[in-house]
Amino acid sequence: MASYSGRGVHGHVVHTLGARIVSGEIGEGAILDVSALGAELDVSLTVMREALKVLAGKGLTDARPKRGTFVRERAQWNLLDADVIHWHMEAGDGAQLLRDLADVRSIVEPAAAHRAALHRTDADLASLEAALQAMGQAKVDSAAAAEADAAFHRALLASTGNELLRRMDMLLEPGLKERDRMVHGHGDADDPVPSHRAVFDAIRDQDPTRAELAMLNLLAKALADLDQLARAQTAARS
Repeated sequence: MASYSGRGVHGHVVHTLGARIVSGEIGEGAILDVSALGAELDVSLTVMREALKVLAGKGLTDARPKRGTFVRERAQWNLLDADVIHWHMEAGDGAQLLRDLADVRSIVEPAAAHRAALHRTDADLASLEAALQAMGQAKVDSAAAAEADAAFHRALLASTGNELLRRMDMLLEPGLKERDRMVHGHGDADDPVPSHRAVFDAIRDQDPTRAELAMLNLLAKALADLDQLARAQTAARS
């Protein structure tokens, strides 16, 4: 689910084509003229083929005999991929994706907090506390704040003692990081530490009901942050 880290010409082609596909500039089902795109982007066919392999891994493109290389239907896209999420944001249509993420989190994380309060270890508490400290120190750095926030939620899932729940970070983290980079990068964003501290305190105290309620409050605040960001973006465009 991690973003593609390729740099240089190859990375540029991946991100250019990916953004065009996700934005709809290159539509679903479109046949890609690989040679023409290579000429437009001034890259070799080898670079184009390697870039298309990356996009195929994200579910955006595929190739078939007699049909050639084409854009897959949105239903086949990996919408949880970090780059796909980022390209949605760049295209200005990421709001619904973030709200869908909020729905998923509302199903998973309150139950995870409840279970974490019952099963956490001292090592789990240390991981949660370290993430909280990093969050407090990263208030002026949106990227660091997003990483610290993700580390807290990753530690929360690990604290459940359930291996499958622990792996839910692979699904939630890419969208969570993108959301946090946007929210924490907004000048009017609220301090996230108190709501996370409330979850931590309940887990530390082994109070599952309070932990679940604290997580519900945290998620309600996260949704309010999204609403505030959307209003600010609308005002900036008008």
